[in-house]
Amino acid sequence: MFNHSGSAGNANLNVNLFVTSYWSKPPDSSELRPLQVQLSQVRQDKNCRLENMTSGPKPTILASHVGPPGGIYEEHAVMLEEHFTVVWWKDFEADRSKHRDDIQGIACYNGKPSISEELVKSLPNLKVVSNWGVGVNHIDVPMVNKYGVKVGNTPDVLSDTTADMGMALMLASARNLVEGVRRAHSPDTQSFDLHWMGVDVHGATLGIIGMGGIGYKIAERAKGFNMKILYHNRNRRPEEEEGKVGAEFCGNLDDLLKNSDFVMIVAPLNKHTEGLIGKHQLSMMKPTATIINIARGPIIDQEALVQALQNKCIRAAALDVTYPEPLPRDHPLLKLSNVIITPHTGSQTVGTRRKMTQLMIDNMLAGVKGEPLKAEVKC
Repeated sequence: MFNHSGSAGNANLNVNLFVTSYWSKPPDSSELRPLQVQLSQVRQDKNCRLENMTSGPKPTILASHVGPPGGIYEEHAVMLEEHFTVVWWKDFEADRSKHRDDIQGIACYNGKPSISEELVKSLPNLKVVSNWGVGVNHIDVPMVNKYGVKVGNTPDVLSDTTADMGMALMLASARNLVEGVRRAHSPDTQSFDLHWMGVDVHGATLGIIGMGGIGYKIAERAKGFNMKILYHNRNRRPEEEEGKVGAEFCGNLDDLLKNSDFVMIVAPLNKHTEGLIGKHQLSMMKPTATIINIARGPIIDQEALVQALQNKCIRAAALDVTYPEPLPRDHPLLKLSNVIITPHTGSQTVGTRRKMTQLMIDNMLAGVKGEPLKAEVKC
């Protein structure tokens, strides 16, 4: 009924204008009462919100920018500004000396701003770097910690949504969904090819590489498809957790690759997983197998993947992540009909991104107060 800067009086005027235009004759008091109750509640909510926003000085943080490319969603920027005085990167760059002593936190959103040692050293009162997302391969955590600064991230709140994306990619690839849509829409299609087959997901074997929070959520979903579940992880899950989803641990990655119809990568990117899937590992997979990556692009050697797909060493690939992102428009992966590529949208839903932003804020608030973070990244 009113914009963020409008007064309650303006809101009342807007409601009255709405009422006058909506009814052909002036409404009686019983018709107006529900609107008056709603407006009263809006006023109370807004007054409460403004009281919270103005109860003492807000900590100052540094953030990149609002809007594309790669910037903070406008709604999320509003969430940040409810709790913090935000110094935007362009203003910081214009006069670093003006802001350097005030900044206590950095909101690292889509990898921006870049958390360099030069930046961390230049902010004497910095207490926390709060990352929007789970992966922190773009942050040198030991370096940041060396300066007494904590690093937070946003795990768990995105596990279900990212697991949904993994299942969506697996199903889409198995049933040729993207190519099927193209054929159904094509003006050249005169009939449907009954000999063009997909493969079954139900009853198939799924190999999960990386059985953390997201990997386990995928296993829960795969159980509903009556899939046999294998997994490879740095640490084995407790037997009780394995039993709940019917998962079998493979200490040897090759064993998982040899026996899986679908291989899904859900591992974090680090020095141990970069290039984890290369020519040898792809050669271990069944020629009827599909590889799905919802983790980070560099975990797969993309040149080896192109060769494996072109030579039909494996059936297909479904990738929500690549390197770089986006791929160059002439990249061979974009020309292969047995490849699905989506634009890194694993957690990209309205609700989940809002939860990620709230956890980023919670980590930052705790960090500037010197309290334990809700989700701290440990070296």
